[in-house]
Amino acid sequence: MLNSTITIKIKQRINKLDSNDYDNIECWQIVESFNKAQVEWTRRQLHGGNQYKEGDEQSTRRKDDLQVLMKKYDLSLYPKDYYYFAALPEDYLQWKRTDVFANQDCCEKRRMTVYFAEEANLQQLLNDKLKQPSFEWAETFATLIGNDVHIYTNNQFNIESADLIYYRQPIKIQIQDCIDPYTGVVSLTNVQCEFKDDIIELLIDEAVSILAGDIESNNQFARGSANAEKNN
Repeated sequence: MLNSTITIKIKQRINKLDSNDYDNIECWQIVESFNKAQVEWTRRQLHGGNQYKEGDEQSTRRKDDLQVLMKKYDLSLYPKDYYYFAALPEDYLQWKRTDVFANQDCCEKRRMTVYFAEEANLQQLLNDKLKQPSFEWAETFATLIGNDVHIYTNNQFNIESADLIYYRQPIKIQIQDCIDPYTGVVSLTNVQCEFKDDIIELLIDEAVSILAGDIESNNQFARGSANAEKNN
């Protein structure tokens, strides 16, 4: 869907019929509300906070809707004591899984099963014979801290490579010749929404709800919020 169509639809939904009451809404406000709507909608679908309480990949629709945001990233690993660490990508939103290949001096590399663990339980996991990193069982765990991912070896093996599969942030739309609210610079080109048209329709309702809340228009706020979830 073109940005011009998104703009028309947002103004249509927030204005009273045959009224130009809110035509003074500037394009940067439409951009900001729509991009905010993208983030809120995405987080709700991933967490399962929608009306069907479905998280990511818990139904065919969730798999289909969110696959555009799933991304594979080659981690640049650095060894440190009993673990390897790597910086998370800048567009990181939510963890999905990690693919790790490890080796020992005596053996060929093998794919490890990596469990996503809590940093609070680190010492217990390292000391637990059933849960600590094991090359023999091809299992280990990883944690997140300080925008880094830590993959633990307990000095039992070396990690050759690791790929992070994650959900990234949605791409922010931009409208040509409109001031970008995030940089304060005029956008030189259009950046279109990456979602399918049916999802964009929901995002428009979400954006209308955000704008309506900002201008204290209760009817449009209630309708936009309800439509965003009712048709989800």
